[in-house]
Amino acid sequence: MELQKYDGNIHPDEWINDLRTYFNINPSSKDIIIAISLVDPTIKLSTDINSFEKLCNKLKEDISFTVFKNANKRKLQLLKYIPERRGGDTLKFVTTFRKLCYNGEINDINEQKKYLFNSLPINNFKFISDEFHMKMKNVSSINELIKEFEDIILEESNLIRSGSVVALKHVATGKYLSSIKNLHYTTGSKKQLVFAGSSDLNLNSLWNIEFNGEYATYFDTSIALRHIKSDLLLGINNYYKSPSTNYTEVSCNDITNSDYWVNNWVFSYNDIDKDFLKSNDIMNLSIKKWYDDNGNNIPNGQTEYLRSHDIKFGGWRAFQEVVCHNERLGGNDEWCIELIKDGTWAA
Repeated sequence: MELQKYDGNIHPDEWINDLRTYFNINPSSKDIIIAISLVDPTIKLSTDINSFEKLCNKLKEDISFTVFKNANKRKLQLLKYIPERRGGDTLKFVTTFRKLCYNGEINDINEQKKYLFNSLPINNFKFISDEFHMKMKNVSSINELIKEFEDIILEESNLIRSGSVVALKHVATGKYLSSIKNLHYTTGSKKQLVFAGSSDLNLNSLWNIEFNGEYATYFDTSIALRHIKSDLLLGINNYYKSPSTNYTEVSCNDITNSDYWVNNWVFSYNDIDKDFLKSNDIMNLSIKKWYDDNGNNIPNGQTEYLRSHDIKFGGWRAFQEVVCHNERLGGNDEWCIELIKDGTWAA
């Protein structure tokens, strides 16, 4: 360890602690004299200093310390948190934040909360603002503040964003919603078939989720699910039934919402605490069917829910059926969404 000169660019307490560490390792009867000699000559000291405590107090009385504190407060005002998915470094941010609070002698927890809140990105304001004010109510120390902040960042990192790659696991059977490029139904629409496939995740089970805005909220966000390998959209054809039952056929198509084909889904669940869609949420997926079996228009549409069950179709290559229905909701209608990769990705 080398002795560092004091010129006003380090907190006096930190500098004195470094000196004490040094002198404990290298004892000397001239410790305080050496310490005074390391102070920049632009900082005027009185001649009655005979202890580290007095030296520290004198350094804090000098105008350089006022400038030092104010400079660190200004840096705090300019400090902005950048999420790691956008190239930020949470650990470095937290270290910098705590250091600036220390250097600026910002010890009041409410003032620390204010600086931390002002550093958060505006585009995530709705989610982070709600979580911040809820979680920070009873925080009374900077350690608690950082812990709650880390919890918010961790939860935010699990939110589903438009363009994310996701998988949908059927809760009752543990199998993933899947499709295989160029493998079509032999009946009905004869479009690319959809089924509940393996319990192990694979490329056939990956979907890009698309919607307006950055985050999806329960009950009022319409989403599209685009199959990664085939680049086709998940939806229903108003006129066709599933191969094994009388339910509505679910397939993948390259058409975007038409008179007979729809692909805009809504997710929901009977849980009043849910707001934003996040990884590992269990939900129901619904879609509007606009024509009945006879081709007649259904005023306001008929809500149907995505379902899978143990019924198989496909002959020697049996697939677990996925359909849409308008019956009472049950366990076969529950899907768990898993965030695979944040942002647009291609296989």
